[in-house]
Amino acid sequence: MTVIGNLKPAALAAFAAGAVLALAACSPTPSGTPDPAASASSPETAQSTMTASASPSASPNTSATVGAVVEGFPQQLLPLMPGASVVSSSFDKASTPATAALVATITSPAAAVLDFYTKELEARGFKAVPGEAVGAVASKDFVRGDNETVNLSAVEAAGVVTFTIGANVAAESAK
Repeated sequence: MTVIGNLKPAALAAFAAGAVLALAACSPTPSGTPDPAASASSPETAQSTMTASASPSASPNTSATVGAVVEGFPQQLLPLMPGASVVSSSFDKASTPATAALVATITSPAAAVLDFYTKELEARGFKAVPGEAVGAVASKDFVRGDNETVNLSAVEAAGVVTFTIGANVAAESAK
């Protein structure tokens, strides 16, 4: 597991974009032959060794990882749907409110993802805000109390749903 510490959301996005570009460089060219400019290492090797330097303004309590649930992630509050594979996750326990994000994929329909997380979040005291989509994207918001929010969005393509959960919750809720 590779942990990328001290990243703000903008830095994490920049890192993710760089990772996508790096992995794209390892892909075969349209003719099917490997790109001679690509690294000799496989994407799996490259992924396991990727790190990013800390942003000087990032919280020392922010961490992120690719391909796994980051250490300290509030899994009791935001459980991983059974059968899902983690793409990336991040957690900042020092911010107020604490922030957590998870990107995952699953072969279940988007409606099943929304249903699973609606039940899980409502069991934890969150209330769903009216609305099931933003444009063509399945999206649902949840609130608890005055300052805790969770957003869930899911995009389905070729039988695979990629879903994102973003949460801003009280620090004591994220333990």
